[in-house]
Amino acid sequence: MSLKAFAFALCSLGMLAAVSAPRAEAASAGEIDADVRSTIDRFYAQIGGARELANKSYGILVFPSVVKAGFGFGGEYGEGALMVRGQPTTYYNTIGASFGFQLGVQARSVIIMFMTPEALDQFRRSNGWKVGVDGSVAIVTVGVGGSIDTNKIVSPVVGFILDPKGLMYNLTLEGTKITRIRK
Repeated sequence: MSLKAFAFALCSLGMLAAVSAPRAEAASAGEIDADVRSTIDRFYAQIGGARELANKSYGILVFPSVVKAGFGFGGEYGEGALMVRGQPTTYYNTIGASFGFQLGVQARSVIIMFMTPEALDQFRRSNGWKVGVDGSVAIVTVGVGGSIDTNKIVSPVVGFILDPKGLMYNLTLEGTKITRIRK
């Protein structure tokens, strides 16, 4: 790519972001809590075995809306809460960047379950947890009949990616950074 083409693409991305980006404003703790509960309820309703798996977990990190936008270069951002024993305890944001063929804006929900106390403790002690570096997240797919076989899940950290229609396939969280925020 020539320098001129690169500069044009970069300017185009900047204009697209400026025109299409809503006013950036961090959500309050109450707004995040309500969105987290709504996302969890939708997850339980859509995926058989999800509630059973959640009951086995030591903590659930829920990002109700992770927005990804890109034009060649891409970025994503979302805010969520860590739920322990069904209650929000701590708030986090997730940030990711990517490069490659991409155009447009997409929103999705991300749910990460910590299945062992050690995995949850390691996450909580970190100062910025990067998926694939500080811990691996096994992305779970749905089996026949739209349910999860909870007996086959043995990873200490499992993740689910949902779009407005349901569970998404063949996606990864590799390279995503999760950082604690104050609310």
